Order: sequence, then structure tokens, then C-alpha cells
Amino acid sequence: MIKVALVHDWLNQYGGAEQVLEVLKTLYPDAPIFTSIYWPEALPEAYRHWDIRTTFMNRLPWVKRHHQPFLPLYPLAFDSLDLSRYDLVISNKSGFCHGVITGPETLHICYCLTPTRYVWDLGHYAEREGLGRMTRAALQPVVSGLRIWDRLAADRVDHFIAISSTVQRRIAHYYRRDSVVVYPPVDTDRFSPAEKVDDYYLVVSRLVPYKRVDLAVEALSRLDRPLMVVGEGRDRRRLEAMAGQSVTFTGRLPDDEVARLMARCRAFLFPGLDDFGISPVRAMAAGRPVIAFAGGGALDYVQEGTTGLFFREPTWDSLASAIRRFEEHSFDPGVICSRAQQFSRAVFEERMSTLVSDMLQTSKR
Repeated sequence: MIKVALVHDWLNQYGGAEQVLEVLKTLYPDAPIFTSIYWPEALPEAYRHWDIRTTFMNRLPWVKRHHQPFLPLYPLAFDSLDLSRYDLVISNKSGFCHGVITGPETLHICYCLTPTRYVWDLGHYAEREGLGRMTRAALQPVVSGLRIWDRLAADRVDHFIAISSTVQRRIAHYYRRDSVVVYPPVDTDRFSPAEKVDDYYLVVSRLVPYKRVDLAVEALSRLDRPLMVVGEGRDRRRLEAMAGQSVTFTGRLPDDEVARLMARCRAFLFPGLDDFGISPVRAMAAGRPVIAFAGGGALDYVQEGTTGLFFREPTWDSLASAIRRFEEHSFDPGVICSRAQQFSRAVFEERMSTLVSDMLQTSKR
């Protein structure tokens, strides 16, 4: 029996990275989870039954609610973890957790959600987070040092697995490493087509600036088409102020209500640039086409004219033009559902298990 450890950047919020971790934990139920910080109150109850091991950062004041200001400490935290006694280490990384120390006989596989975004793309990160000029200037020397560490830490990884073709290209560009693509697990079984489709478009998203929900709100307001916006976030007040009468904001909704709205919408709108994007694939599992910005993970699952349409400029009028084109097309829900199943949890589990087994065998030769 091989000894397996899982590594995760931080456990103080719940999102797509944590959903991937849950599936990895299912594949390796006896594996402890090493992470920088852990805030049980912010996570599902099931996490309290896991063997979660933290670093010195977990004892710092305010870090669990506001982990980003502690940016320079994460390399030190993960450098302090010695996982040399494990046979297999799988790091689930968007930050710094791929920098853990392993032994020469340990196989370290990094499931890379993205190369550390605020290290390698500070300009776009600062813009989307609304950071001021002085904050950006203060961060620049810190980020320069983190880039050196991050690049060297990538050499500690034996194999990279990317969540999308876009992330695969970033790994090659920033880390000069090859990788294979395994799409993240989507709970497609929870979604199915409805007998009737209603007259509204749908966005399901955190309401933060970089998600570009403003493009959908502006486009549908000007077109006077019904739009439902599901989600919460600091951008909600601004979005409501710019919205026309055809736009409805629901806030957060229960999962079963979101599934019902997905199955009955005319189309799902995905206006932002994302490394992958779970919600559009869920909508596809419900048989609905996706109108997405032509970039990021959407390029891997939206097939132009078959499962949806792209708009190619990050502007409301480009999206509006795509919606007009969409309304002249027809889409087959069965074909869309079939495409979504290629990104299911079952496919992820099978692909990951096979890859890890093959990599273990190769490492023993």
C-alpha cells in the first residue's frame, strides 16, 4: 500500500478548487491533506472529519478571513512541509502548494488549476481586484521575488496535469514544463433537460468584476431581453445600477433551483475569461447552449454552432451581436448533453486514476 498525501493552497473558502479536492479525497480516502491555513466554519461539515494538517500560518491573526495580504509567507509555509516519507504527493494548485519538499523517491504530481495568477499576471489581477496604483507599486518587488521562487518550485514537480488547454499553455510558458490535460470534475448527473424552455437568458456567477457580468447586464438591457443573474458578490450594487428593467437579480439560490433555471433558460451566458468554468458545463448537461467569450476554458467545451456560440471582443455589443445570431439558430439538447458528459466526474476519476497509475509505474523503472 503506497502512502499518499494531498496538498492544497488554503482551506478558508469554498469554490471550484475545493470541489476538485473533494474528488481527489474520494480517490485517496486515507490521504492526509496538507495546507497553509484551515477555517472549518467556511467549509462543508465533511471536512471536519478529514485529517487536515496546517502550517505556522494557521496561527496568524486575521489570516483565515483575509489570506491575500500574507502573500509573501506562502513560500515559507510550503517550504516548511517535508513530505519525503510519502510515496505519492498530489498538489491541487493555483497558488504555492506545488512547492512542498518531497524525497527523491516520492512521485509529485501537480494538478494545476493555473500558474499563480497574481505572480505571473499582476497587471490583470490588480485590475480585476481594483488595486490602486500605490498598492501595485508596493507589490511589484514582492512579486518579482515570488516569480523566482515559483519558477524554481515548479522544478520540484515530477508531472504537471492541467485543467484546460489554456492552462497547459501557461504551464509551458511560465514553467517551461510539459503537461497533460484532465478536465476538472463536473457533477453532470445533477442536471437534465426540461420539457419546456422559458424566455430568459441566464448567468450564474460570483458577482465580482473579472467575471464580466456587466457585459451580460449591458447587452441584455439594451436588447430588452429577459436576463436572470444568480449569485452574490461585491459587484452586485454596481450591476443593479446599470441594469434595465429586463434584468432580474436573484442572489444565491439552492442547488435544485439553479438546476431548474439552467434547464429552462434559452441560453447560458459566460462573458468572462476563466481558466475552465464549471457552470457553463452544468448548463450544457441540462441541454442548454452556451454563449461564451472566445477564450480560456470555454474553448475546450463550447463547439461553435453545435453546443453554443462565441463572442470575440470583451464588449457588450459583441455579446449582443452573438445573441442576435443565436436567436437565428437551433440547437439539439441531446447533442449538447452528450458533449457535457465528456467532462463528468466519472470521466475525471477514470482519467486521473489511470494517469497516476501509469506515472507511478514509470517512476519505478
